[in-house]
Formats: sequence, structure tokens, C-alpha cells
Amino acid sequence: MITAVVTDIEGTTTSLAFVREVLFPYARLRLPAFVRARRAEPAVAAQLAAVQRLQGRALDVDGLVQTLLQWSDADAKVAPLKALQGAIWADGYATGELVGHVYDDAAQNLRAWHAAGVRLFVFSSGAVRAQQLLFRHSRAGDLTPWFRGWFDTTTGGKREAASYGRIAAAIGAAPPSILFLSDTPAELDAARSAGLVTQHVDRDGVPAARGAVASFAAIDVLAGRSAR
Repeated sequence: MITAVVTDIEGTTTSLAFVREVLFPYARLRLPAFVRARRAEPAVAAQLAAVQRLQGRALDVDGLVQTLLQWSDADAKVAPLKALQGAIWADGYATGELVGHVYDDAAQNLRAWHAAGVRLFVFSSGAVRAQQLLFRHSRAGDLTPWFRGWFDTTTGGKREAASYGRIAAAIGAAPPSILFLSDTPAELDAARSAGLVTQHVDRDGVPAARGAVASFAAIDVLAGRSAR
């Protein structure tokens, strides 16, 4: 029986287009001014120091901005970039310029699973703060109370089996009782290698990949018949 669900976000609970065509451009456009105006704030300064450590050299503000923009353009999974993007998105959500996209079927079934006592978690390459912002300010309302925990790449790479072992240990569940949902086959392979049950969510496949589902409504978590 499935007692816990760990879900990816991009392409799984949330439209790829929202992440790639709304969130990322929003942060990139505002990143230079954000860094210049707020670089002395302790939280921002800590991330800029991390950029310099990763680059292995001191950078002036122009160098910091250029490095961050290059990482943004490359969609680099780099912790300081993710943290700064999250801070920029926080401003956007607070003003109402951003509203988190969550598929209706995802919201409906996450609600049902939570109500039935299934523990819900998120594992995404986006920083935990960014994950929480998206679900707190979603078009379906604040969904964060449904989730018991949040994991990002500080836990490990999403294509590394060891990351899923760490998540299983952190949530205190046996891997075969955990269902992992993702749109990325390599992530599903890694989770399966760690003993988790997996389900491929293919929102855009025409036809859908073999064994994939196009909606959370097709995932029978409560009956424990959820994966291939």
C-alpha cells in the first residue's frame, strides 16, 4: 500500500509553460536590479558569496549579475541562482503579479489523498522556498497545509538513486510504500533503483508514453495500484 506520495512540480503538478514562460523570464528580467539594490541584505549577500565560491574568484557586482544571467539562460541547477529566483518570485507572488499554476486534477487528487491520510511531499529542482510559494499562492488557493515536507537538490540530484534513499529515510517510510510522480523518465529510473514505486506523468504526450498517465485522476493511490 502507498502511504506517501512524493511529487515533482514542473510538468507534473504544474505546466511546463508556467515555469519556463512565466516564472523564469519574470526572475531573469528583474535579477540585475534585484542584485544591485539588495546585495547588502544578509540573505542576498550569502547567496552572492556562494556564487563567488562556485566561480572560484572574487566578482564585482557586474560579474555577479553576468554569472547569474548566464546560469539562468542555461537553466543551471545552481543553489544560489535558485535561491535568488525564489526571492524575486516571492515579491511577485506578494503583489499578485504571479499566481501559481497547478493543474485542476492535481489539486483535486492531492486534496483527496491528503484527506485519506496519505502523506504528501515535494521533490523539485526548484528551491524549497520557491516550491512553497507556488503552492501557497496557487490558483486553487493555499495548498501548503497538505504537504508534510519539501525537498530540493540540497538533498541530491533528481537523477541519483541515493537522493530517493535519503528522502525515504527522512520521511520514515519504506521505499516500496512511497510513490514518486514525475514527467522525467531518468528521475523515475533513479527512484525505482532506490526501491520506490513510480508513475510517469506525461501531460503532453501524443500518444502518451507507455505506462504513463496524463492526469492525476488516473493514479489510484488509495487502492495501492498506482505504478508501473
